Amino acid sequence: MPDAVYYQIAVPTPLRRCFTYLPPRHGGGNLPAGCRVKVPFGRRQVIGVVAGHHDETEQPVHKLRRITQVIDENPLWADELWQLLNWSARYYQHPLGDVLHTALPALLRQGHPARAVLERIWMCTDVGRALEPASLRRAPRQLALLTQLQQHRNGMHEAQLRQIQDDCLTVLKRMQARGWVDCTEQPAAFAGYAGTPQAGPVLNSEQARALAAISAARAGFGCFALDGVTGSGKTEVYLQLIERCLADGKQALVLVPEIGLTPQMIQRFESRLGSAIAVLHSALNDSQRLAAWVAAREAQVPVILGTRSAIFTPLARPGLIIIDEEHDTSFKQQDGFRYNARDLAVWRARQNNIPIVLGSATPSIETLYNVRQGRFTALHLTERAGNARPPALKIIDARAQPMFEGLSDKLMQVMQRHLANNNQVLLFLNRRGFAPTLMCHECGWIAKCQRCDSHMTYHHSDRRLRCHHCGAERRAEKSCAQCQSENLLTLGAGTERIEQALAERFAGVEVVRIDRDTTRRRGSLEALLDKVKDGRRQILVGTQMLAKGHHFPNVTLVGIVDADQGLHSAEFHAPERMAQLILQVAGRAGRAEQPGEVYIQTHHPDHPLLLKLIEHGYGAFAQALLQERESAALPPYSAMALLRAEAVQRDAALAFLEQVRMILHKANAANVQIFGPLPAPMEKRAGRFRAQLIVQARERGMLQQLLQHALPYIEAIKSGRTRWSVDVDPVDTY
Repeated sequence: MPDAVYYQIAVPTPLRRCFTYLPPRHGGGNLPAGCRVKVPFGRRQVIGVVAGHHDETEQPVHKLRRITQVIDENPLWADELWQLLNWSARYYQHPLGDVLHTALPALLRQGHPARAVLERIWMCTDVGRALEPASLRRAPRQLALLTQLQQHRNGMHEAQLRQIQDDCLTVLKRMQARGWVDCTEQPAAFAGYAGTPQAGPVLNSEQARALAAISAARAGFGCFALDGVTGSGKTEVYLQLIERCLADGKQALVLVPEIGLTPQMIQRFESRLGSAIAVLHSALNDSQRLAAWVAAREAQVPVILGTRSAIFTPLARPGLIIIDEEHDTSFKQQDGFRYNARDLAVWRARQNNIPIVLGSATPSIETLYNVRQGRFTALHLTERAGNARPPALKIIDARAQPMFEGLSDKLMQVMQRHLANNNQVLLFLNRRGFAPTLMCHECGWIAKCQRCDSHMTYHHSDRRLRCHHCGAERRAEKSCAQCQSENLLTLGAGTERIEQALAERFAGVEVVRIDRDTTRRRGSLEALLDKVKDGRRQILVGTQMLAKGHHFPNVTLVGIVDADQGLHSAEFHAPERMAQLILQVAGRAGRAEQPGEVYIQTHHPDHPLLLKLIEHGYGAFAQALLQERESAALPPYSAMALLRAEAVQRDAALAFLEQVRMILHKANAANVQIFGPLPAPMEKRAGRFRAQLIVQARERGMLQQLLQHALPYIEAIKSGRTRWSVDVDPVDTY
């Protein structure tokens, strides 16, 4: 190709522009947009993506560098997904190169061919299956591997065996030489399964109406807000929609907010659909992610199940998108490319002219606003599946009550009643550790994080202090750092302290704690959940890990220990998050034949929002929030962007944002407001001082126009070591 063609290459950098390169010296042809190439960038060779080409360039041709290598002859993405990625970069004001980089599996970012990686599968030979374990008593490493392989007739991935023994390859080759095991290579597995589909239950009238409404629109775009109370059978509606999608020869993409929800969904989906499922989430290794990505792109798998980043999965025959727990903030990326997977899913469904379902027991305020505006269609599931009745929500006024490690006498009396009936009790406290504060009783010294404006949380099990914001930790002081007194107090309660107090108060009743501290090891969450599901009389204590998607048929009481955190926060999303979390946790009670109770312990029993939620339900609560936001011109009644800056020096971040404010002020149009700059609510975090500036507009187009105009000037500011970012549609202004 003659040098009169100049390629625009998107490379993963913080700079919001593409870079011009000459064609490769040999071959390459007419490279279409969406192909990967290797290019020199500074002193490095990096993987970039062709974004387009031009016949002219304003740059001196003799200064341009050439594409070093062409990796793909054909685009990685179909046109619909390519348009989504480009639109995302523009809307979220993020560099296109970094957006494309984020949308690719790690191996493709490194230049690996866009095909599944081959993995070694080890399996027993007939000789190996016939071996008696007793014959390998003196070879424990061989015995451990052989025992596992004898139990898996279809073989095991080498990565699985490496979890049993780090140096398993040496042992396996020794066993192979003896004829006990053999090895084959096959593409890295996603979640291969093929069986006979199982029939689902008969739908109730509300489920049937929802299924019919969505199915009627499956030949075109429609966004359906499936508002179903916990236990109303939303998943069954999903499954029957997917069955119809697969019958049409199309693919379904299902997004869930948490990795922890995927194993149980995989099992249920596979058994019901009798079909392979590609799984995409951060817990997979690079080969598995690439295998699932390729399988979806080549239509080798009809169902794709994943977390936030799975929204960028290429689909050969898109037919349906489902977002489960659409209100969950996990769908919003909070650093780097700050996209919202739920919102991108709606855009993608419209682009593909297919239906999308947003399911939740507590729909987000944005979704309810779009229903009110007529953009989304609301479908309601108000009845719990089977004979289950919704739990009764009651308030415990904790004021002036005797308290035992944060638990009121009233709450413990109710717990005793449910435990006496051999039921399970769940206590929710969204604060892990033993105590949030370690304080000197003599002088008032408090153990603080040296890198953040926060207290260190005391963890009793290993006598350590940890910062839950930056991850810093140290051994807990035995004496005051200020006056050397040994009279130190632990103030407040976390899940560890509650667990210890309950073990003391309810002797003979097993207490199971589920939080990030008890589920760090692989498989630990599943093991704890299995322990709960055996039905024995137990007390469950946990954070929001317990709130999402888990089915505990023997839990008849849910106690919410501290419901006050979201009532008085400066963050305008806090009341919404509080209500959603309360109702999610409450949904764990009374899911089977037994009725459930929910007790909310609070020091503010007369708070109007809390009373609205308890007495009139989430719908009335959400409508009240919508009215408040409309009065205050807050999103979704306005568009918002948050510009953040952070620096080692206290004044540097504020000084940078002051220059940003001046640029925005000069470029500002009518009906755009600028607030700040101000220190962030937690000014110091991870050793850096943070500041922020809020830009708010009556209409989304006004905000986008201002940002697009101002960002080139902002990038030109000499920021030194100050880091900055733009967050469009933030879900957290803290």
